[in-house]
Amino acid sequence: MLVGIAGMFGAILRTAIGQWMGEGSHFPIATFTVNMLATWLLCFFAAGVLQKIIHNQQIIDAVTVGFLGAFSTFSALSMETVLLVESGRIVLAILYVGFSLVGGIMIGLFGFYCGRKLVAA
Repeated sequence: MLVGIAGMFGAILRTAIGQWMGEGSHFPIATFTVNMLATWLLCFFAAGVLQKIIHNQQIIDAVTVGFLGAFSTFSALSMETVLLVESGRIVLAILYVGFSLVGGIMIGLFGFYCGRKLVAA
């Protein structure tokens, strides 16, 4: 139940950020930004930060699986990539996927590093 409620809030926030950032750019910046933020947060929390401050697995699952799972979205990345290809912007589609994967891994490593430092403090 908590996972579903948290997921609702994650989806609402993702939609709000998308509307706030707008869709006028050729590059899907809103989805990219949300996915990078969600990746950093998930890796930060995976380093043990949530377990250090919250001792309830249901709440941890609500934050990670529910909120962050609904906040980020692989399906939007996929759809936007297909739309870029369909509109003939193949190079931009390749860059989008490349930046998303490499950027996600890099920001994830940074989030995990930050989380480990906080847990060790």
